Amino acid sequence: MEEEASNSSALPEAFIDFLKHNGLDPSIYTACHSTPRYIRLKPGCEAQIEAIEGEIKCKLERVEWLPGFYSLPSDVQIANSNAYREGKIYGIDAASGAAVSALDISAGDHVLDLCAAPGAKLCLISDILGDSGSVTGVDVSRHRLAACRTMLQKYALGNHCRLFVADGTTFSIIPMRVHANSKSCESGLKENVTFKEWTSRRPWKERKEAARIRKGGAVLSGPELIYYGCQSGVVGLKKSELYRTFCDTEFLSCGYDKVLVDAECTHDGSIKHVQKFEHWGWDTLQRRVLDAERGDSLTVLQLKLLTNGFRLLKAGGLLVYSTCSLTVAQNEDVVKQFLEENPSAELQAIDAAENWPCKDGQLQKTLRFDPLTSNTSGLFVAKFTKLAI
Repeated sequence: MEEEASNSSALPEAFIDFLKHNGLDPSIYTACHSTPRYIRLKPGCEAQIEAIEGEIKCKLERVEWLPGFYSLPSDVQIANSNAYREGKIYGIDAASGAAVSALDISAGDHVLDLCAAPGAKLCLISDILGDSGSVTGVDVSRHRLAACRTMLQKYALGNHCRLFVADGTTFSIIPMRVHANSKSCESGLKENVTFKEWTSRRPWKERKEAARIRKGGAVLSGPELIYYGCQSGVVGLKKSELYRTFCDTEFLSCGYDKVLVDAECTHDGSIKHVQKFEHWGWDTLQRRVLDAERGDSLTVLQLKLLTNGFRLLKAGGLLVYSTCSLTVAQNEDVVKQFLEENPSAELQAIDAAENWPCKDGQLQKTLRFDPLTSNTSGLFVAKFTKLAI
């Protein structure tokens, strides 16, 4: 208890006031030493658990409430193990795994991950789908999305995946299944270049143009495809087909089956992230987490991401909105405003959560994970369906 009090008192007073203002217990941030790290075991590797344990010299504890997940002490390193290098295990917090689980992904689903970087949830989605459906990952950050691409290739999970550098608030590309039989509202791009099997070797002119854009700080005029698997539906398409523009009403039948919007946030629910400010300086915490103006701009962005993700969802489809913030403004308040502006959106109960170690959010049917209650990182989760009205 003395250690916990000491750790809590080490937090700056402004941050403690911020937590209390949001109804959060500062003692959440004293649980850092007892919160484990989590890994996902790639399907098909179950028989190798004992060998993996011997290599990392640690017993893997099965997470009973989340299939395929195991916990281990936070100080155990896995990066140098053969299991990690060979893609048999990868790190992902159990709360993040729960957000993906809430989507109820089924074989053959076409799934959109609208804020895909750094990629762990994208890998989990691909893991669940196996050799079916498709995954579309979108992120505005090129280098972070490139890290997603590296993960997909490392874990051999990219066959049904495509990645776009794009603004998630305006992204409008549909799942591959409907290109062949659908007509667009606008002509879109007119190039007739056909996509061949993906390779990391791009034409010299394309590389030169990309370098010019990066050097000049210019913003891409539209989505840029940086990766596509051989079974993602891209091979054989013309650019004009891939980038075809559709009317909003067409997404009711042509949209994604499932959409994940794990939105950009202040990350105040992540103990490990907050701990970094001890090295970065608490002034950085003030700028990135506590600054009211930044908080307001984030909630605007979160609402736009949620709204666009819902626009891209087909009727009857499911969307999960999550953040690793524990503030009401970035979670319940965003959900309330979204529901007021979207009469076809309906909050759904997450049935699997009956066995999850989490708390109810301030809105009925929403959930909150935190280190003290859940023994995970902090996460807010809300699930919606799209009504055909």
